[in-house]
Amino acid sequence: MKTEMNLLLQALFLSLSLCLLPFVASEIQLGSKLVVGEENASWVSKNGDFALGFFTPPGLPNRFSIGIRFNSQSIPSDQRKVVWVAGAGVSVSDNASYFELTSDGDLVLFDSSLGVPVWTSKTNRFSVHSVFSSVSSALLGDDGNLVLLDDKEEIVWESFDTPADTLLPNQKLKAFEMLRAASESSRSSYYSLHMVGSGRLELRWESNITFWSSTNQEAVKKRENLSAVLTPEGALLVSHQDITKPVWSVFGEDHNDTVKFRFLRLDRDGNLRMYSFQESSRTWRTVWQAVENQCRVFATCGSQVCSFNGSGDSQCTCPYNAFASKCLTPYQKLSCKSGFSMVTFENMELYGIYPANDTVVSPVSSLRCKKMCLEDDACTAVTYKNDVEKTQCVMKLTRYVSGYYDASLSSVSYVKTCLDPRAVDPSKGEVVGSVTKKSHSVCLSCLLGVTSTTFVLFLAFQVCVIVYVYKRKKKEAVKRAERVRNPNPKGVVVFSVDEIKEMTNDFEDNIGPKMFKGVMSENELVLVKEIEGALTEERKFRSSAAKIGTMHHKNLAKLEGYCCERGKRFLVYEYAKNGSLLDHHAKNLTWRRRNDVCLSVAKALFYLHSECREFVSHGSLSLGNILIGEEFEAKLTEYGFGSCAADKDVEDFGKMVLALVTGGYEEEWVYREWIEGRGETVVDRSLEGGFDVEELERVLRISFWCVQVDERLRPSMGEVVKVLEGTLSVDPPPPPFVCARSSATNSSESGQSLYESVRE
Repeated sequence: MKTEMNLLLQALFLSLSLCLLPFVASEIQLGSKLVVGEENASWVSKNGDFALGFFTPPGLPNRFSIGIRFNSQSIPSDQRKVVWVAGAGVSVSDNASYFELTSDGDLVLFDSSLGVPVWTSKTNRFSVHSVFSSVSSALLGDDGNLVLLDDKEEIVWESFDTPADTLLPNQKLKAFEMLRAASESSRSSYYSLHMVGSGRLELRWESNITFWSSTNQEAVKKRENLSAVLTPEGALLVSHQDITKPVWSVFGEDHNDTVKFRFLRLDRDGNLRMYSFQESSRTWRTVWQAVENQCRVFATCGSQVCSFNGSGDSQCTCPYNAFASKCLTPYQKLSCKSGFSMVTFENMELYGIYPANDTVVSPVSSLRCKKMCLEDDACTAVTYKNDVEKTQCVMKLTRYVSGYYDASLSSVSYVKTCLDPRAVDPSKGEVVGSVTKKSHSVCLSCLLGVTSTTFVLFLAFQVCVIVYVYKRKKKEAVKRAERVRNPNPKGVVVFSVDEIKEMTNDFEDNIGPKMFKGVMSENELVLVKEIEGALTEERKFRSSAAKIGTMHHKNLAKLEGYCCERGKRFLVYEYAKNGSLLDHHAKNLTWRRRNDVCLSVAKALFYLHSECREFVSHGSLSLGNILIGEEFEAKLTEYGFGSCAADKDVEDFGKMVLALVTGGYEEEWVYREWIEGRGETVVDRSLEGGFDVEELERVLRISFWCVQVDERLRPSMGEVVKVLEGTLSVDPPPPPFVCARSSATNSSESGQSLYESVRE
């Protein structure tokens, strides 16, 4: 009863505080500016507890982000945590870069080395995208909320509505919003916390693997207008806006204790934690975490195995060091020529992460489990789980595997390894010399003279070679250091045209349309793609490249660098062994792989449209800018440089899918064959009938919805993903190649819509 009363009082206090929003802070005038490198450059709240200024992100020396941090004198300087970052991780270089509240009412983070703004609040009243009233000033509140106010002192924009990885007390995480863990050096985090529409919190890895949630029946019943909030007393609640009783709640260990500073953060290791500042020790203490066992956080060790050391701290180790050069499962089908065996790891669970598509068989014996992997060419490792209730055989089909080791686990894992002979260690070899006796007499002085001359010439040659190699390596080292000193945001390297030519050996190895194989320093293979320079203005191109550096998704090709000079535009991506989809769709891809490509590209577009901090379009999706990796996984390129609406990407996706499935038949003919009941005739003949009829029907239906001339009828990419996954069914589409605006209007009047055509 006491707990319920406390919750009631907290909820009433929270509702009142959120409604009244008392701001006690120093006013920030239009035109105010913070410049990198200026001493004591910050905007401070009136009570001094929070400050906004530049800081150096961990792992990114000589880079600067702008953010809000704790600033109280009671907190040691090294304990003043950052609680909000503009652009959720965007950074700038150069001491002339700045953060400004412009005279037009826009917050702008400007990178002087690029000559472009890399983040704005989009509150400029003159912007065509702005829906805001005129901004007259800004305030950093005593609660850590940065707000923009109009002449009536009403809130136009607030940092509490754009969280990064942290929630402060009274800050809400609303439905369909998320936190993303801070970046690791130049890579965006895989981990995110989502407030989903059904009223629950979900911790996810790569947006599609949920490894923790706050699901409960009460939340499902009251799913409208639910949001998560951290209370000043140390409780995390999921609550309806109009009720005082939360539908879900957890409490920190020091709940209701007198604690001045608290925050909730999604940490880099993927766990969600609540922190309280301890006045006695002057340190932050974890008072609650979502996943108690850190090794149960999905892929917390990447492709290594998580375990606990003697101190009880989690650690990451690689169990394959004895027979692999890097921490990937050692078996590769094409390189394993002399058969293979299984290496046993007791008390260990393994699971695939790229992709996370383990095959589960139950019930089964340990011997049968191991044999199944040996007999499957695609299997790299297998885990046998001998639980009390049932036995399971979990088969891994990828070399990217993570895991958990603990002596208490009953699981046994078997890792497939090749039996190919290994090279002999040179240090153990012996060199045996032999002497051949000859009867011919030899002029000893002549032999000595010739030998001496030869030795001197050889020594001189060696010295010349050493000097040449030294100078060349020094030159390359200078170039590498220069690139390290001058990366754009998130570590994307800026190359010159000459460096691109050197990297590609003057564009010698063409592996696709305007696509070349290249080699960076340390012999790292890359893919260099030339794009039309006239289509992209230089400032916009550089700004887009800066934004792309903050994006990460397994189906987006990682941008290593770019070149923008002399009217040329080059993008340098991670290397894809199998080139572009344009080279493979008619010969090497099975139906299963084509279907997987469609789903992968759909997920990548959904990420760009809905899961980035702001909407990002592709603008020019085609078979030519989809790469195929070593495991035939699809990776999207040239994303982020377009400026179209979402429905244009949806249309291009539909056309791409039709081309991939049919091998390039004319779209209207494909629709006519399908609508007349001859859908199987449109499939690419190279498949020779090897396709799934049900999947074909699903793919064709959603494709025809995507290419509707009336863009109002096109689905969102989120709906497309669900249809391709088989979790949504979809009605037959109308003829897509004629304008259907009048009929669409009539349909909507009669109650029919796309959202009824796509249903669970």
